[in-house]
Amino acid sequence: MVLDTVTRRASRTIRSVRGVSFSRLAWIILAANGLALLVLIIGMLAVSETRRGLVNAKIEALRVEGELIANVMAEGAAESDPSPRLLDGDARLILRDLYLPEEVRARIYNKAAQLVADSHLLADRFDVTELPPPGEALPGDFAEDARSLLSRTLDGFGGWFRTAEERAALNRTLEDEITTAIGGETVAGVRRQPDGSRVVSVTVPIQPVRAVVGVVTLESFDLDEIIADERRALFPFILMAALVSILTSLTLTVFIARPIRRLAKAARRVRMAKGRRVQMPSLAGRRDEIGELGEAMREMTAALYDRMDAIEQFAADVAHELKNPLTSIRSAAEILPKARTDEQRERLLGVIASDVRRMDRLITDISRASRLDAELSREDVGQVDLAQLMRDTVSAYEASRSDEPELVFQTSLDQAFVEGRAAPLGQVIRNLIDNAITFSPADGTIRIALSLAESGRLKLTIDDDGPGIPPDNLETIFKRFYTERPAGAEFGSHSGLGLAISRQIVDVHGGDICAENRRDESGRVTGARFTVTLPRAAQI
Repeated sequence: MVLDTVTRRASRTIRSVRGVSFSRLAWIILAANGLALLVLIIGMLAVSETRRGLVNAKIEALRVEGELIANVMAEGAAESDPSPRLLDGDARLILRDLYLPEEVRARIYNKAAQLVADSHLLADRFDVTELPPPGEALPGDFAEDARSLLSRTLDGFGGWFRTAEERAALNRTLEDEITTAIGGETVAGVRRQPDGSRVVSVTVPIQPVRAVVGVVTLESFDLDEIIADERRALFPFILMAALVSILTSLTLTVFIARPIRRLAKAARRVRMAKGRRVQMPSLAGRRDEIGELGEAMREMTAALYDRMDAIEQFAADVAHELKNPLTSIRSAAEILPKARTDEQRERLLGVIASDVRRMDRLITDISRASRLDAELSREDVGQVDLAQLMRDTVSAYEASRSDEPELVFQTSLDQAFVEGRAAPLGQVIRNLIDNAITFSPADGTIRIALSLAESGRLKLTIDDDGPGIPPDNLETIFKRFYTERPAGAEFGSHSGLGLAISRQIVDVHGGDICAENRRDESGRVTGARFTVTLPRAAQI
């Protein structure tokens, strides 16, 4: 059941990537998983031959047998003249009667390092004439003529895990072991033969009392076969690991590389669309970083299109606002030559001058509004003391006030820090104060207050004594070029951009701005109130 489920999922994954060219990210995923798997496989195959427990167990078994044979030989040797006893048939009889596995070879040498007895020779496992000198490769069943490149490579990797003592033992020859054992020292370890195969070898000196009369060498030739069996046993796991790695790579390709490529193609289509709307692929169903990236790109694209629409609308509004004074100027200029009296000419010239001032004001405000985004992005963000900024602004107005309404500033906060830019925030305060001055009577009062809202944000309110705002226009007044002129105000004295610019600046600083009407107990409108809330920053 589990195998069927895995097979079906693998089939779906393969079908989903069939026919889709792999991106560079897909190849990187495949290469990374493949490299990790290759390192694991090589490590498993290489480290398997360094199973010191198995090697040590074989060495200990051979050491016990070698010491047993050496003790038997020592008891039978005549201390006064040991060589003749070793050269007679005792050594051969002992080896012939001793049971040894086929993969174990026992040899006895006299003190002159001459071969006295060989268990394989006595068991007729090869012909006497084919017996090579000590240290040379054994023919037939005891060595392979050639070893595969893979085995040699793995043996080389396995060398990284051997100790210095083990590497020295591999380079020993049989003659070196015999010479060392004749000197009275037991030699044990893994030795490499001339043909490249490895044997577990133990050489024990034969000492009746103190003098060494010969040596016994025991060798086990099945170490390479055991290692090969271990490697063959690992192959099913290697194949399974390779299959899992491939499926994992394909899955990562489908769920990571492919969505990213879809997003890249969609972004390229947006660039080539030249303003036409292009729908970005929806990845809202993914609750991971790729889904977040997709949603972020969708939001970014939507914001880009909104900005383009806003630019088009702004251009249309600018054209409309500039067209009105131009039309008025053209009409006055066409009528001026036909004026019959000086009074008519003066009136027409006044209209032209008023419309020119209006156009100049419009162009100035439009230029300021168009540069606002760039200025906000270029200026460094820092901590601004809004309380001190408002005190300085109100003081500047009071210093230049003549017959304007009185400004009253109240706050219980000594410091009120916000993260932002001082110049744009000061422009917001000035725009709101100018708007309040425009709609308030000369003997009125403009009340400015700074406090801490219940939400923990800073709250700025500006109240005027004007006629208030029509209920239907409480939100419209923040649109570009919308003007609500007070009675008696000069036509064209306001461009309708001040409140729109103020909202834009407040939005950039993460705040909110809104308008409402103040009412007395009877419900009569007593003026307008503008409220600005900004997030409070931690004091430095």
